[in-house]
Amino acid sequence: MLLAIEKLLSRAEAAAIRAAASTIEFGDGATTAGRHARAVKANAQALPSPGLDAIRAKATAALEASALFRAAARPRHVTPLILSRYRQGQTYGTHVDDAMMGGLRTDISFTLFLSEPESYDGGELVLEDMFEPRAIRLGAGDLFLYPSTALHRVEPVTRGERLALVGWVQSLIREPGRREILFDLDRSVEQIHAEQGPSELFHTLAKTRSNLMRLWVSG
Repeated sequence: MLLAIEKLLSRAEAAAIRAAASTIEFGDGATTAGRHARAVKANAQALPSPGLDAIRAKATAALEASALFRAAARPRHVTPLILSRYRQGQTYGTHVDDAMMGGLRTDISFTLFLSEPESYDGGELVLEDMFEPRAIRLGAGDLFLYPSTALHRVEPVTRGERLALVGWVQSLIREPGRREILFDLDRSVEQIHAEQGPSELFHTLAKTRSNLMRLWVSG
């Protein structure tokens, strides 16, 4: 499932993170890539610091507060976020994310865009599929989720600076088709409750959702 979550952070919050990032030291992003991805990764990422910790805490709190993120990802664990920076000529070629990161299985990948789209050219997140590539370029504060199994790349930046936070989710629901069923049920349950209140149909769908969770949550 592909999903864009608009305004996970407000534009003001994204701007504050950009300002904070300007005071942080960055290093070679290839150091955290897998053996094969390292050869196609040419970007920078923030080195450990109290400033990075504060940025991570702000973004992680926003993820935890987002009902849409929780419904789509069903997170058991989220990896520590990486603050990545692309300047002119920098890129990340076609690759697939490692199956394990920091001891966690990667089920879902996400990018939280921090730069205003008009402030840079290039830098699209491109997902490969069976028909044609999908280019993703969202506003500052918007989040994009996609399967960690997907081949993807970041196009070269040709002007300005692309700043983003990236991370990975180990989901309670390992199978993506099942996550999508539960996501659709969540939206249906909420809509029916808004329209009808605690009706018989609402209770039936809520029971079905809970029982599917019992069947599908991995140990």
